[in-house]
Amino acid sequence: MHGATPDEHTWPITFSYAIGSYSTRRGMKAGFLFSLGFTLQRALLTTLGYLGLAYFYMKYNLDGPVYIIVGFVMAIAGSYILKGRYIHLPIDVALGSKLHHTDEAKRIPLHEAHEKEVPLKMTIVHGLIAGFGFGAYATVITFILAPQVPSLIYAPLPGLMFGLGTMTMQVLFGAAFASILRLKKLTEDKIKVIARRSAGRTLYYGGIAFMLIGLLVMLIPPLDSFAISTGIPVPNLSALDVGLILVLLVVGVIGIWGLIKSYREVIREALSNRNSVKT
Repeated sequence: MHGATPDEHTWPITFSYAIGSYSTRRGMKAGFLFSLGFTLQRALLTTLGYLGLAYFYMKYNLDGPVYIIVGFVMAIAGSYILKGRYIHLPIDVALGSKLHHTDEAKRIPLHEAHEKEVPLKMTIVHGLIAGFGFGAYATVITFILAPQVPSLIYAPLPGLMFGLGTMTMQVLFGAAFASILRLKKLTEDKIKVIARRSAGRTLYYGGIAFMLIGLLVMLIPPLDSFAISTGIPVPNLSALDVGLILVLLVVGVIGIWGLIKSYREVIREALSNRNSVKT
């Protein structure tokens, strides 16, 4: 249920990396690696819950700091994919280098001349960090299920099983997200370019959105409790809250915008190249 419902700690990250993977297999890998880190953290969390050490989660609201850290890592990953297009200072020029721009395209910075692969290993780091976010499901497994296991050796099991369930759905969603670009029947080279640009934009701008929301939650704590009931008796869907708004913003707005913008760019570049060949 947790992996299948819109959750701000899973969907935006899986969507971004899976889209950038441009293939069903790599999309599944993105979902798997993210959930692996998430599962390890959840197993640790239920162990802390059994020991009674997870009380600080209830006493101190960590959603704001978690959003900020997750957003920061997302923005760094997005910047890496986009080759420093946003986070870049021409220090090389200040030090006297004359190769800040390539000879072939003087208006293109050297660091943008070759696109980077989407760093799937970063999904494990994201999973470990995102696991510190707390929602309805995490509350149940940590404070209700974990304390009821017979001994400490069994304490990681609720978190482990919870993580494996999330992993199953995230692998399936990762494959589905990565297959979206195939619907346009584009060449694999074009799909790769669109995928990388879309992933970079989603991670970068989505990361900024996460950091801004996290800052607001830290400055205005009651904001984290804001919720408008939807009447749907399913956690993550039962209310329009900060978490659901983040999912809709990152996946529904930034993600789709990134896909459309990247698709139009590639089509426009292809037409431009075709016209230049004809002339």
